Amino acid sequence: MKILVTGGTGFLGQKLAVRLQKLGYDVTAIGRNQAIGKQLNKQGVRFITCSLEDKESILALCHGQDYVFHTGALSSPWGKYDDFYNSNVIGTKNIIEGCKQANVKRLIHVSTPSLYFHYDERLDVKESDQFPETFVNHYAKTKYLAEQEMDQAFQDGLPVVTIRPRAIFGPGDNAILPRLVKVCEKGMFPKIGDGTVEVDITYVENVVDALILCMNSGEQTLGQKYNITNGVRVNLYEMIEEVMGQLGKTFSYKDISFKKAFFIAKVLEHVSSIFLGGKEPILTRYTVSVLSKSQTLNIEKAKQELGYHPRVSIEEGIQHFVDWWKKNEH
Repeated sequence: MKILVTGGTGFLGQKLAVRLQKLGYDVTAIGRNQAIGKQLNKQGVRFITCSLEDKESILALCHGQDYVFHTGALSSPWGKYDDFYNSNVIGTKNIIEGCKQANVKRLIHVSTPSLYFHYDERLDVKESDQFPETFVNHYAKTKYLAEQEMDQAFQDGLPVVTIRPRAIFGPGDNAILPRLVKVCEKGMFPKIGDGTVEVDITYVENVVDALILCMNSGEQTLGQKYNITNGVRVNLYEMIEEVMGQLGKTFSYKDISFKKAFFIAKVLEHVSSIFLGGKEPILTRYTVSVLSKSQTLNIEKAKQELGYHPRVSIEEGIQHFVDWWKKNEH
């Protein structure tokens, strides 16, 4: 059974490719990071350097594949719209075209719950809930357009399943927890608002479980979208304290009101776009909202239709992350 994984050098893509290889599948992973690609080769995964925008190469790589997992994307809270569009929309179109030509058994697509996000509180968000009128950033907008491409592909007869995993963490993570740790290591962490911020985070191997469930799920799951989390709400600031405590590091909070932080972020974004050539500011409105507004997802649909149940708890996941962080002497 042949499987292609896009975004194979990304955090999630690596974990998925290695798991599939261990399960006995013939796995090809594509990505841009050649150092990680060499590591994948050593673990029995065939690695090929390729950009999602390279249509000719993508069509050739899809040929002969039984399943395709599309985890590749440009994921960042800041950047140029064209870069996001090329990677997340054009790249997705190329993958869809390749899957159609190859007549794959199933295309499993990784989207994002950033689609739901606005600068407000949202609890227990379901897949069917309305999106905001304006998306929070270019990443969310282009991932929405990518989902629309997937919807059209499904209408055209391509078997597609989409997941929306929230805040993926674990050993090898270079985004969620490492960013928080690095801010804390400077000695001061901004506590925006009253600190009662409830969030979802998802251990990476649980997301891999969900993806593999999508390979073998029933016909009724085709064309559907599924929220994926650990199924347990956590207080953001308590989680930060737990991680830093396990790392043996001390820090303190700097209290700041939401209104003030949001205003500062807005000014910094404006200055960046006008005077700094679009360089990412040290604080964005998106970051302010993430640190001050609760947002949690409902995963009942994934439980009922995919049979998804998180195997690794948040506590275990944090322990695995801390062990990895210490071992790698960050």
